[in-house]
Amino acid sequence: MDQGIDSLSELARARLPDFNRLRSDAIDLARQVDIGQTAFMQKFGVESELEYKRQAMQDGQIMYHAHVGMNDIASTAAALAKMNRVLADEGFVLDRAGFAIDRRMGLPPERRDRVAAETGPMLAQRNDWDALAQTAPIQPHLGDFMIGQPASVANTLQALRIGCTTIGNLSQYFTFEAPGWTDAETTAVQTYQAMVLLSEFRDRGAMLHSYLEDGYGALFRHCATVAAWAMLERYIVEELIGARLSHCIGGLTSDPIKRAGWVLALQRIHRRQHVGSMIYGDTISFGQAFEKNRALTAEYLLWDILIQLHAPSGHAVLPLPVTEAIRIPSADEIIEAQLFGRRVEASARRLYPHVDFSAAQTFADTVCRQGGDIYRQALDGLRDLGVDTANPLQMLLVLKKMGPQRFEQLFAAGLDTADSIETDIYTMSQDVVAAHRPMFADAGLRDRVAGKCFVIASSDVHQHAAGALAQLLGETDARVIYLGAEQDPADLIAALARQPVDAILLSTHNGMALEYAQQLKRLLREADISLPVIIGGVLNQKTEGQPLPVPVVEELKALGMVPATALPAIARLLEFDS
Repeated sequence: MDQGIDSLSELARARLPDFNRLRSDAIDLARQVDIGQTAFMQKFGVESELEYKRQAMQDGQIMYHAHVGMNDIASTAAALAKMNRVLADEGFVLDRAGFAIDRRMGLPPERRDRVAAETGPMLAQRNDWDALAQTAPIQPHLGDFMIGQPASVANTLQALRIGCTTIGNLSQYFTFEAPGWTDAETTAVQTYQAMVLLSEFRDRGAMLHSYLEDGYGALFRHCATVAAWAMLERYIVEELIGARLSHCIGGLTSDPIKRAGWVLALQRIHRRQHVGSMIYGDTISFGQAFEKNRALTAEYLLWDILIQLHAPSGHAVLPLPVTEAIRIPSADEIIEAQLFGRRVEASARRLYPHVDFSAAQTFADTVCRQGGDIYRQALDGLRDLGVDTANPLQMLLVLKKMGPQRFEQLFAAGLDTADSIETDIYTMSQDVVAAHRPMFADAGLRDRVAGKCFVIASSDVHQHAAGALAQLLGETDARVIYLGAEQDPADLIAALARQPVDAILLSTHNGMALEYAQQLKRLLREADISLPVIIGGVLNQKTEGQPLPVPVVEELKALGMVPATALPAIARLLEFDS
């Protein structure tokens, strides 16, 4: 065994808290909670979103999801009220809304003020939570930074109290870190106990949401490994803990056949009992051209609706606003997308009798067959490592420490065959690398970077661009230290302290560019380190008094940072002297 395997075996032998005692404590907490009634539940006379979904599936109704990312609660409530009013005037229902809340919500309350603010509102007071549930008859979905974080239990209790019955995001547990948090055992305990809470309310319709592409599904190479991972999550959640798991996918899948095929595959994985949360819109195909984005939305949404007509699964569809790739959409842009979605639905209903779903079924058959083999190999392999596969707490901790690359290497090594199916995001990332390889093969650039050392990192989970850059620079004579995702300013300073570095190449996404850069600048000054910092991604900042994050390119320049939003720009910037 190599060192990585040895460390996993050692982790399996580590003494963890008794999961049965933790379960008992969580059940005691559940007895003190009652599920609230949202304005949506009251309007439609249901006790949970699950009850509503089942009725919609029976009636052939297409459900709609919107994702809201305003900066604060007041702006969020105003957006909900406006969306409900305008859509109702057109005769439409917006069934559910998810909220891109500030990532600090994953931390215990006493630690939230110590780290940089990010996109989305903070739910600091009881009234903040109530606003999500009572402002408009739109069912709240709390998927981000709830379950899977150090504050999982407290956040789940609050979500249930307001009547939010679909709570997540389990997949984020494996890939996201609360800012500045390093206690993996506490996060595992909190995540496990939050899932036990949901298991106690299973009969009341509580569901654990897991967006596969917010987790290892975004980082695996093969679709079959994603299917195996969905099976593994189902095993932990449904069989070991007894909660109801609701899977989501779509944001990193552009092929319409795969999107439809995943709905069929998830139904099989969940033994025909699956009720999904939503199908996320295709975010990886969007760019700067709004008309092209609208056409892309029409394509993926048409298939998302068609497969719901063919095999209803409870997934709400998500028409993405055309601005999604460049900034947080406004309420008006969300409304425009929702109205566009209803026009696509009308077309889908006319087309449905003439559509052949055999290609989607073949995809589902293939990934479930191959994924089943990987799933069984994974359980057997974990047992060989000494993992108690009947202990959900140990499973959570070991799988998080294992990481996606190690998981795929250990249990899916035989997939590099002619009939294996790569994920769209892996294919796209490799296409990006191939497209830019000639630029990084340029003799002038290679001379400039030869012998230099670059630290590459992402401030959050969005790491594909940073990964592509690390791969391209790694093919030159430069030395690359790729720290990966979820790196705080202190993590970068720690890396700089270990070896001489010529530049930091940083990617950021979640409305925190300026505050992150200010913290990094301060730490660099305190450590008496001076070197170029090239910062790319979505360069905006959550700002008090503004409903949406604002661009901060000029402010970053004033700090001495070097903004760059594309790989060609980064290549041109690699001209500084050591």
